[in-house]
Amino acid sequence: MQQLINELLDTVEHHAGQLKNLSETTLTARLAPGKWSKKEIVGHLVDSAQNNIQRFVRTQYEEKDVHILYRQDDWVRLQNYQAYSTTDLLQLWVLLNRHLGHIWAQMDTRTWALTCKMGNSAPEFWTLEMLAIDYLRHLKHHLAAVESQNVKVKI
Repeated sequence: MQQLINELLDTVEHHAGQLKNLSETTLTARLAPGKWSKKEIVGHLVDSAQNNIQRFVRTQYEEKDVHILYRQDDWVRLQNYQAYSTTDLLQLWVLLNRHLGHIWAQMDTRTWALTCKMGNSAPEFWTLEMLAIDYLRHLKHHLAAVESQNVKVKI
């Protein structure tokens, strides 16, 4: 799991450095109506980290299956990331991911096999290992969208 932790931290540090160099105009521009700006995508990644921190911690101690529902569009809209300080937003994103890496580092082999519920309509059970791998995939997917000049993706 150390490789996964290192990949998470390296990915976040690399992209944080790149994002700090983008202008506010570039970060807040929407290339199409109804699509998130680059800044809103970073806000979504903040929300994703927060929701996943809950999953990784609560799954380790709750007796019932953890099932945290996350309505991403509502979270982004209600928090108005367009108006959020870019410096603070990037720092928050980096710190939440460092914290997630710290949580992962505390988990032993047995803990990675614990399961939580995922999905909205038909719950699926995912191990924490599967969730960590998917979290990293999701993170990289959105960071690729942020780097792209023409693509704004919501999933």
